Amino acid sequence: MSSFESTVPDELGDPAVRAAEVPEPGAVTIVVPTFNEAANIGELLHQITESVPARLPCEVVFVDDSTDNTPEVIREAAQDCPFPVTVLHRAEPVGGLGGAVVEGLKAATSDWIVVMDGDLQHPPSLVPELVATGERSSAGLVVASRYIKGGSREGLAGGYRIAVSRGATWLTKTLFPRKLHGISDPMSGFFAIRRSAVTADILQPLGYKILLELAVRSRPREVTEVPFVFQDRFAGESKSTAQEGFRFLRHLVGLRTASPVARMVVFGLIGATGFVPNLLGLYALTVIGMHYLPAEILANQLGVAWNFLLIEHLLFRERRKHRHWWDRVGRFALIANADLVLRIPLIALFVSHFGMGALPATALALVTTFVLRFVGTEALVYLPRRSNELAGGSSSHTARRAA
Repeated sequence: MSSFESTVPDELGDPAVRAAEVPEPGAVTIVVPTFNEAANIGELLHQITESVPARLPCEVVFVDDSTDNTPEVIREAAQDCPFPVTVLHRAEPVGGLGGAVVEGLKAATSDWIVVMDGDLQHPPSLVPELVATGERSSAGLVVASRYIKGGSREGLAGGYRIAVSRGATWLTKTLFPRKLHGISDPMSGFFAIRRSAVTADILQPLGYKILLELAVRSRPREVTEVPFVFQDRFAGESKSTAQEGFRFLRHLVGLRTASPVARMVVFGLIGATGFVPNLLGLYALTVIGMHYLPAEILANQLGVAWNFLLIEHLLFRERRKHRHWWDRVGRFALIANADLVLRIPLIALFVSHFGMGALPATALALVTTFVLRFVGTEALVYLPRRSNELAGGSSSHTARRAA
């Protein structure tokens, strides 16, 4: 094995001192999610072997969603590694890259877990520094950041990706100022976390930003950062696509609406957008000669359908498994149309029995039916079943000891 000194950047200080600062038994599990990264595996394992000192007990867990021969390449390359290498190949890539990381967290056996990409944009030479920093500071989470002194995002190709990264970082820190306090790079996919600080069963990842998921749902009290320079890909192409961007936005909404009050606010905003298809449908139907009353009843269904689609994908994504889609559609439509039926009697009640004017009575009826619609939708359409949530959190995979 090559010396540890030859692979650690000079700016991290004397590498021998850094290595000595990792107390025994500073074991580390390196979790690497992979999707068609066969061309990177040999170099990645070589750099890990060169970077992690022999006195730091190490294992590598690949969680693989590949459609190519990546698992076979891992097994072959692992024959030359001085540490155990495990491949978990998932039959279904539930939760995307973030879901793969959660599987790796569950499989880890060491005190520390380092999560990194398989394309070498995250330098393996920084793994000992992440663990040493966590031990020195008694932190539960150590983030490799591109945005503190000594860090750089130079490996991001093109102005578009840089702009997207900046925008995503600003958006997440704006939405979660308290949860992300002290984390300058919440979009980083390179970090170390104590196994004792991870509660894998509460994680609900969607896409590739697993650090954001961890920080919001189960953030350790003590967090620190080390700088790192984001490298160019060793081989292959980036997996960042427009589809991943939409999944990221859906993930943000899901995290932000974790509390009932936040869910109610978003529920109301989604309901307000339903007026657009409703009015467009009403206009189209009356133009072709339909009477406005049946036209409004039909047009209202367009708004109901629109709201249902947004609520399904943005607000209650993780609860859709509790009922069949046709059951959810029927219940949602029934509750949404009952809102119309209930509103008129409520207005009449407020006016006749409480002496309210027509305008405030209508406003109060709207608020009342909105709250009832939200409560009814959450309880009757997306009723959570905790036993199912926990049982459904893990996907089937095959585990093979590679070395």
